[in-house]
Amino acid sequence: MIENELRDKWDRRYEQAQSPPCALEVLVENSHLLPARGTALDLACGLGGSGLLLAERGLQTWAWDLSPVAIEALERRAAGLPLNAETRDVIHSPPEPGRFDVICVGHFLDRELCKHIAAALKPGGLLFYQTFSLERVDETGPGTARYRLATNELLELFPDLMVRFYRDEGCAGDRSRGFRNRAQLVAEQPS
Repeated sequence: MIENELRDKWDRRYEQAQSPPCALEVLVENSHLLPARGTALDLACGLGGSGLLLAERGLQTWAWDLSPVAIEALERRAAGLPLNAETRDVIHSPPEPGRFDVICVGHFLDRELCKHIAAALKPGGLLFYQTFSLERVDETGPGTARYRLATNELLELFPDLMVRFYRDEGCAGDRSRGFRNRAQLVAEQPS
């Protein structure tokens, strides 16, 4: 029942979307770390902006989301690209171990899923993760703490991965500038 309510909520949101999807900032700003070829997953992809970027870079890409509305829209945008879009409940059907060279997760947080995400990376595989944090300068993002990261929590959720990039500015300094309300991580599965 809860799963259906959640799917309906996101279907409505994606039906109302006006602008094309954007790739996550953590992926765009660190795209120089991407491999030249391999397999990629945009997990809980929404309208698939990150999946499209990964496919455009030549990676064989999968994009999974709970919302069939989002997946249908992504399939239309991905015509001709190496992208497989699939309606999938990632909490009940997490990625298989050792399957992907790149995994991208944006604005989605299920702490129990993190061990599956790390295990799904091949040796040398990269995780690009960006989501909302508890320490924030405005009301952007989810209203409940359950879906927000504590300070440095993103690092703690992936303890066995090597950190290549991390950013969480919190409320330090000039709050009108910088990357606020979210944390970013790029981490690598050791070889």
